[in-house]
Amino acid sequence: MMITLFFVMCLVTSSTTANTFDDMDDLELERQLNLINKFPIKSIQTMSGYTVDCVDINNQPAFSHHLLKKHKLQRKPSFEKQNSETNVNSSSTKFIHVLEKVSCPKGTVPIRRITKDDVNQGKSLFNDHILTQNSIHTYYAELFANAVNGPYYGVSGITSIYNPKVIEGQTSASHIYVENGKGDGNNKITVGWHVSPQLYKNDATHFYSTWTSQNYKDGCYNMLCPGFVQTNRAYYLGSRIANTSSTSGRTKVEMPISLLQDEKTKNWWLLVQDTPIGYFPAHLFSNLAAANTVGWGGLAATPTGTSPPMGSGLFPDKTYIRACYFRYISFQDKNRKKVQPPDYMTRKFLNAPGKCYAIDYYEYDGKEAGYALEFGGPGGNCGN
Repeated sequence: MMITLFFVMCLVTSSTTANTFDDMDDLELERQLNLINKFPIKSIQTMSGYTVDCVDINNQPAFSHHLLKKHKLQRKPSFEKQNSETNVNSSSTKFIHVLEKVSCPKGTVPIRRITKDDVNQGKSLFNDHILTQNSIHTYYAELFANAVNGPYYGVSGITSIYNPKVIEGQTSASHIYVENGKGDGNNKITVGWHVSPQLYKNDATHFYSTWTSQNYKDGCYNMLCPGFVQTNRAYYLGSRIANTSSTSGRTKVEMPISLLQDEKTKNWWLLVQDTPIGYFPAHLFSNLAAANTVGWGGLAATPTGTSPPMGSGLFPDKTYIRACYFRYISFQDKNRKKVQPPDYMTRKFLNAPGKCYAIDYYEYDGKEAGYALEFGGPGGNCGN
């Protein structure tokens, strides 16, 4: 009888403890949601089914970050006029401006409304280190600029956009990045497109970013935590990309993207087709006054089993039709001059067998492509 009673008491105690932890988790989630979801001036239901809130630009989620309490809003980059006068796409290829567009009133910015589940799923992906090259289930095919030629103050490129087929828990992406530091001192910003059913609850392609100042012990995807400062009234992080390229070549959809540091404020600006979307404030980072490396390429990640396709799902073939690519790639060097890198300034990183993914850098490949690379592959059983 005493043994039975002891067993029941243990169950009750364990259950009470579990409920306490659940309550604590719920309280923390509520706290985070209160930091992210601000009172909207206007709410918009998008064609893709998301709710986008137009919030006061001076009361957006970023300013809830403890490092940004006294941050002064920068409405435009100091280099905007200079960049708009420079046509980074000097080829004849046309692209479709594909980001989902909303119309927020003057003085407000669009923020996709966040739910508890959004925060949970985003944290899960971060905690699984799905973004780091140390994960045995995350595969990268990247070209990066050698640290010896740094420091770097920007990275740009025009990427083709696809919709690779992935399942729940998997991710497939094309991105550019700036990075500095190693170990827990790793600071990194990544922007591009990806397919991530766990994050969005669908298999569509989305415009995304990530940031960290402590090797993914902080930071987040998109606007799932305070950090990124939104300045554009129409285009926003986490938006769906409805039109994507076909491997037949009949449809080609591209996105010119840049991460550029403002020389005056040291903030890292995100631009799409030379249009500023917003910036990652300098004060967020412990070690990103400059980047010691920048890069272009893709990733494919899976929790277990078969790895998903990367890019278009096809291998490089130098046609710029079937495989995913970056063309007109460039970085800003130590003099803040745009450089299109020759091969000796770059290295490739590929941590998967050749049957799964590949990456080829062609350097200058004519007026249509500029300095260009192709990457990707079908995935499959890629081992460890």
